[in-house]
Amino acid sequence: MSTRPMVLLAATTACALAACGTDTGPTAATPDVVTETIGDTTVVRTISGSVWGAEATLVPEVSIGELDGPEEYLFGWIFSLAVDDERNVYVFDYQAQHVGVFDAGGNHLETLGGEGEGPGEFKRAEAIAMLPDGRLVVRNPGNQRVEVFGPEPGQNEQWRYPAGGLHTFRQLYTDMHGRTLVPIVDRSRDPSSGGGLVTQLLVLGPDGTPVDTLAQPSHPSPTAVRPFRPRFQWTFHPSGHFLTGMPSEYRIDLARDDGVLRIERAVDPVPVLDEERAHAREQMVRSRRETDPNWSWSGPPVPRHKPFFRSLRTGRDGRIWVRVSTEGYPVENEDHDPADPSSMPVIWREPVRYDVFEPDGTYLGVVVPPDGTTLSTAVFDGDYVWAVTEDELEVERVVRFRIVVAGG
Repeated sequence: MSTRPMVLLAATTACALAACGTDTGPTAATPDVVTETIGDTTVVRTISGSVWGAEATLVPEVSIGELDGPEEYLFGWIFSLAVDDERNVYVFDYQAQHVGVFDAGGNHLETLGGEGEGPGEFKRAEAIAMLPDGRLVVRNPGNQRVEVFGPEPGQNEQWRYPAGGLHTFRQLYTDMHGRTLVPIVDRSRDPSSGGGLVTQLLVLGPDGTPVDTLAQPSHPSPTAVRPFRPRFQWTFHPSGHFLTGMPSEYRIDLARDDGVLRIERAVDPVPVLDEERAHAREQMVRSRRETDPNWSWSGPPVPRHKPFFRSLRTGRDGRIWVRVSTEGYPVENEDHDPADPSSMPVIWREPVRYDVFEPDGTYLGVVVPPDGTTLSTAVFDGDYVWAVTEDELEVERVVRFRIVVAGG
């Protein structure tokens, strides 16, 4: 197997993924867009406006999970979600180490897996994903394998891979060609050289055979941890290509067979409020002095503007979801412990907002999820989003939302 950075995996471009039509908005708008070609890079820059023409929200349609009730509807820690073409929902519970399967109406169908080392069992499993043919794949590093279920009931097989003790919170990536990407450690690198262990991505074919090893996307950005410092972001697109961006600019690159699609938006950076900057600095100092009482601030000051975006996600339909930075606001820390030097009486939060683009770079608009909704583990597909919510009693549920534009 070869090792190379940022390889284009797919035999087709990202634009081969058909952009889904939307009925979320009352009327369609035409954003002001500039498109140009620079070498093998196609730049799609949205100057103003959006297709939806207004802010969109998520309206709940189906909820799965209860405070009290049948065991199959009680979740401990929802770690990963998957959805198939029939809108059946697969819920991986890290605490229980099993996958609950529910139909489109939220009714329990079956439970897959369970703690153990035998076929169909999990040991420190981490993430799940769907293959195009309806099979569910489960990254199971504790057993050093990918567990595969389906597509027919009762079917199960195991794909061995060298997990090497590596555990990660990253999602499990699959693509439209039936390939699965699992993180492994590059043991050829000598940790004593100062470079440390390097995470790579092992590409498994539709039958579980290793077909390639890819370098994890990276960027030569500063490694020092500072509040509001732009951090390189990447994810994997279902077309079989990497989606990357350094949020010091609103610029996102989607690799394609014929080059690169670069998505840009003309927006002003979000300011860091003076109180927010002071809070972030104090929090950093307190945290560092827990291990080094003599630590003092050095280097550049806290930035006056936030990175343009915080994370990148992709949908089953190829849409691109960009979590953008927003203006922070202070809230009382209900868990504040005056005896703990690192505990702050006030914490700062940011409203969650996502910019949504079609695979060809067309800007659809912004989506604002309801409070208490986590999209870090969400599944996106057309005008639907499956996400984890948590109520005031910390009860987790999986909710299917529909995207609705204001006035729609």
